[in-house]
Amino acid sequence: MISTHPYVSGKYLIGGKWFQAEKTANVINPADHNEVVGEVAICSKNEVDLAVETAAKAYESWSQSELEDRAHRMKMAAEEIKTIVEENVSLLVRENGKALVEAKKDLLRCSDIMIQGAEELIEWWKPESLPGNQKVQVRKRPRGVAAIISPWNSPMILTFKRVIPAVLTGNTVVVKPATSCPLTIMTFLKVVASYFPEGVINVVTGSGAVIGDALCTDPRVRTIAFVGSTETGKEIIRAASGTVKKLYMELGGNDAAIVLSDANLDEAAIKRLRFGVLRAAGQVCSAIKRIYVHESRYEEVVEKLKKEFSHIRVGNGIQPDVEMGPLNNKSQYDYVKGLIKRAEESGANVITGGIQLDPESWEQGYYILPTIITGVDQQSEIVRAEQFGPVIPILSFSNADEAVRLANDSEFGLRASVWTEDEALAATLADRLEAGAVFHNNHTIFQDLHLDFPGLKESGLSREVRHCGLEYFADSYGFAN
Repeated sequence: MISTHPYVSGKYLIGGKWFQAEKTANVINPADHNEVVGEVAICSKNEVDLAVETAAKAYESWSQSELEDRAHRMKMAAEEIKTIVEENVSLLVRENGKALVEAKKDLLRCSDIMIQGAEELIEWWKPESLPGNQKVQVRKRPRGVAAIISPWNSPMILTFKRVIPAVLTGNTVVVKPATSCPLTIMTFLKVVASYFPEGVINVVTGSGAVIGDALCTDPRVRTIAFVGSTETGKEIIRAASGTVKKLYMELGGNDAAIVLSDANLDEAAIKRLRFGVLRAAGQVCSAIKRIYVHESRYEEVVEKLKKEFSHIRVGNGIQPDVEMGPLNNKSQYDYVKGLIKRAEESGANVITGGIQLDPESWEQGYYILPTIITGVDQQSEIVRAEQFGPVIPILSFSNADEAVRLANDSEFGLRASVWTEDEALAATLADRLEAGAVFHNNHTIFQDLHLDFPGLKESGLSREVRHCGLEYFADSYGFAN
């Protein structure tokens, strides 16, 4: 059992106090099923109701607080967050599974989000005067209680990108971390919450169905920010429709990478392509999940990626030389293994690479080696599905029009990439691709934390972000005289 973080293991946070839950579940290390990292509280509907009630009460005063005070508190919290990164990297690795280098990046970006959001707040909040004969101002105000429902794949960054702007804009929050890896995010939120009035930040854990339904149907909750699967997102939309809440939804993806005939496929480009597929063992909504290659370069791409995948060191992320860790949980592991098995049974060519660092303990973790799938078509399950694992189908096309048609042939529309030496052509194709963002000769994230872009179709529900997410948690209203 975890001993260095007893203040969050098996507990939940309401009104500034940590309560020990009557019912808990084990948090298991995905790299070693025998290790119990800690406990997660299984909260009841009554506890969720209390968290919302507490947040609603705290909102009355927090919504009227001075902007400068909010920003100052956030910057002070950010400074303390920086001091606990090193001691908590191993905790994130042990409950999530990602490699040390990836885990540390996630933790470091949390303080960056806090500082950037605080610095952006004052200027962004200022009223805007509109031109015209009538004096009209666009002003901003907080919305109320916000429910933040976080995923297990990148729990730190994806939680902080929602909690921080919500609090800065004068809302109070009820956070529901993923049950399989809640400990690090709760450890960090414990620090952040201590800099704000009691009840501004509350945390409940447990069943997604129980907590999600309670939050989505409670009229006191005015905003829901959710990151997760499209199917769960649809359930949230249905449940939230009864009280017409504002929704900020980052849902699934089946990102396409298009490699044109003139693409530069040097070593650096292949590494970028590999990283786009295998970052966090492929457990990223915006990872490459389909690669379409011009027929003249198809064999080259397959061979170069096969070689690149063969060098990837797979093992327990706590080891410094590990490049890719296990999948986070058994459900996802079974799903990805099933996709690969069914593809092979249907006649596809399954190419497995990578290096098992600890083959003797391989079966104790949810490990899957990097896998390339060829010999499939557009209707194959492995192409249609969001794999969310270290497996990638590669298909060929004969011309750019066909590539765009194949890329758009999906209910998802999160991200896409175009690989070509012709930047003008890349921009032209980007105009035609149904994706919230398109990258040229890369497939990554936005380095500037101010920015984000929603997915299209069934990949999301929101609008583009240019101010650290502050836009999502404040209403604009007109003031005229």
